[in-house]
Amino acid sequence: MAGDVNLRSATYEVADWAEANELFQRNGWTDGLPIVAPTESGVRKFLDAAGLAPDVLVGVEPVRRRHIRAEKVAIAALMAGCLPEYMPVVVAIVKAMCEPQFGLHGCTASTGGSAPFVIVNGPVRTALEMHATHNALANGSRANATIGRSVRLFILNVLGGIPGQLDRSTLGHPGKFTFCVAEDEEDSAWLPLSVERGVPAGVSAVTVLAAESPHQVMNEWTHDPREIFDTYAAAIRANMLTYSIWDGNYAIVVAKQHQQICAAARWSKQNVRDYIFEKARVVRGDWRSVGKSNVAGRKDEDRVHCALRTPDDLLVVAAGGPAGAFGAIVPPWYGKKSLAVTMAV
Repeated sequence: MAGDVNLRSATYEVADWAEANELFQRNGWTDGLPIVAPTESGVRKFLDAAGLAPDVLVGVEPVRRRHIRAEKVAIAALMAGCLPEYMPVVVAIVKAMCEPQFGLHGCTASTGGSAPFVIVNGPVRTALEMHATHNALANGSRANATIGRSVRLFILNVLGGIPGQLDRSTLGHPGKFTFCVAEDEEDSAWLPLSVERGVPAGVSAVTVLAAESPHQVMNEWTHDPREIFDTYAAAIRANMLTYSIWDGNYAIVVAKQHQQICAAARWSKQNVRDYIFEKARVVRGDWRSVGKSNVAGRKDEDRVHCALRTPDDLLVVAAGGPAGAFGAIVPPWYGKKSLAVTMAV
């Protein structure tokens, strides 16, 4: 299919792979790390793996109306170090980010410095040998690392998200290199995130959230799930006070020991969401305790602000190694201005 249509991207003649990398570095076409040179034959392999012609429209960035063709997505995936079989996952991520509720332009350009946090569910996780346990949010899997990185290279080269130009991030965070995790479905009693969000069981899917950096939490001193999730809620409240009070999607990543406590107490993900919905709240006057007296103002100091609009705003992800009573919260970039999107692969 890909071989029937000519590729449209500009071509460059270089002496070897090393010079190809230097070309990309000089022109700012990479994230600072080495890339795999996107040759025509390589790009076609990626397109064939997804069953897409080069000119197929994958999505449209809603604000600037950038039309995103399959060829450009394939180039980003190849540059990032993906294998061709990863391409359908990358395509699903791009489609999800193009949904208006995700707010792709805003979260790409904002000084807030968010990154797309990608959660992968379904059979594709095991087919691609994605990582869901030890070191789940970090290194350890080619698929996790390169699928996440392909998103950044796509934003950089297709959307023009160049730091200091369209990308106005004040600080950013390491998730802007790659921020991708597979949910541990096999070793969890919980429903997969994608199933909770409407994708049929057994169907592969991605969920994408414009997110700030994760914050790790620990509680190994209790077997009461209420006390466990008091710890998560405290971290969410801290984010509300020190970063942004806006309500919307938060994600929490719950590792095995905390999952086991929930299983013993027969707590489902819905129980977790309901509990954190009630606990992740601050009153306006609390801003005074973190140096934001001018924001707190003199009126409505007892006004309650909730981290979540409803319990279903919370994305609960089962991932992480079996040892250690750890978890993480992943805060949103801008509350309900940018919502999580789930897309079947």
